[in-house]
Formats: sequence, structure tokens, C-alpha cells
Amino acid sequence: MTELENRVKKLEDKVIVIMGASSGIGEATTRLLAEKNAKIVIAARRFEKLQEIVNSLTDKCVNYLPADVTQFDDVKKVIDFTVKTYGRVDVLFNNAGIMPTAPLSEGRLDEWKSMLDINIMGVLNGIAAVLPIMISQKSGHIISTDSVAGHVVYPNSAVYCGTKFAVKAIMEGLRQEQRENNIKSTLITPGAVETELYTTINNKEVGEALKKSQQEWGLKAKDIAEAVFFVINTPDRVSISEMIVRPTLQER
Repeated sequence: MTELENRVKKLEDKVIVIMGASSGIGEATTRLLAEKNAKIVIAARRFEKLQEIVNSLTDKCVNYLPADVTQFDDVKKVIDFTVKTYGRVDVLFNNAGIMPTAPLSEGRLDEWKSMLDINIMGVLNGIAAVLPIMISQKSGHIISTDSVAGHVVYPNSAVYCGTKFAVKAIMEGLRQEQRENNIKSTLITPGAVETELYTTINNKEVGEALKKSQQEWGLKAKDIAEAVFFVINTPDRVSISEMIVRPTLQER
């Protein structure tokens, strides 16, 4: 049996929770890991989309629950359901996020608060809900989707970039605090990816321009799903703290 075959076999024993699973990277990751026979629980606000995904994976072990990542109780219900069903949580993938963009001078307070609540508190709620389980298990893996915007700042994206810088700091803090409990932390950092993220930009002209560039030279959601699959399947002794995945043609 090859090393890859061993890794796939290992994945079959893992219990994986994916937040923000109704489209894009979350959906692509669900489909890939289900194909590899992992045990998966998916969650998002769009319940109908979750149903569609699960209904198309009828022969796979995928459960779904509605959840708003800004609400700790929602996230905890997903984790509690997973533990009740499977007895443990091996991997939590914090994937929910939004990306409204506008100059700071426009003072879009509601958009800023939504980004802080979803992009940052969504990750923290996931960590808070699952960490007691993983500490008791003395094992686990928490993965969060970040962005190259967590490394560079773009005009009209200061708040979005700020949320991604924050997630990077949080995940590094998690690594340092929980390494002795054998808990891995991984930051998946994509460049431009063809997803529905552009729909969270209220300026339709800017959103359509982003959509066009994503379609022309961006990554596909399945490319990031492959990255998640890879980091989950590393040996216990290996922890990939961050993986940056850019389109070849992306400048920054």
C-alpha cells in the first residue's frame, strides 16, 4: 500500500466539521473529503444549500445543521451534535467569511461590524466551542480560511485586511498555546479564488470586476479543497502552520 493510500485510509477514521460549507471552498472541501469517505458534519446559514449538497452525496457519511457562526450557541450545537453522533471531533474547518469593500471615508459601520462578527468572531466561536473537546482528547486540528489580505493591505479593503491579519494572529496564538496538547492549527491562505465571495461586496461594479478576474485567472474552489485535504493528512508529528495558495498570475 502506497503512502497516499495509507493517508486516504487514515482519513476514513476522521470526524470533520466544516463551518461555512454551503458554497465555494466549504462545499468543494465537503465534496472532496466525502469522496475520501471521511465522516463529515457541515453547517452554514443557508439550510437549503446544505440539503442540496447532502442529497447529492447520498452514499456518503455527511450530516448537516443550520448555523450562524456569529452565534456561539449555534456553533456549539454543531460541535455537540458531532460529539454525540461520533464521540469526538478530529478536525474543525472555520471557513465562513465575507468581503465587503469600500473606502474608510464612507464609514460603513454596519459592514465593518458584519466583517468583525463573521470573519473574526466566527473563528473564535469555533475555537471556543471545539477546544475543550480537543483538549480532553489530547488531539485535534483546527483549520481557518484566511487570505493573502492577511499579509498585504489593499486600498478600500482596510477593514477586510484587518480581519484577516487578526485571524492570522489568533491562529498563531492557538498554535503556541495548544501544541503540548497535540492540537494542530493551520491557516489556509488563498489568493483570488472563484467563489461567491464577490456577492458580499455591495458595490456591484467592484463585485463584477472581482468576479471577472476570478473567472479569468483565479483559483478554483477545489484547488483550496485539495490544500485542506493535504494538511489534514499530514502525520501527527507534522503541523503545517500556514499554507499560501495563489493563482500563478496573481501579482500580490
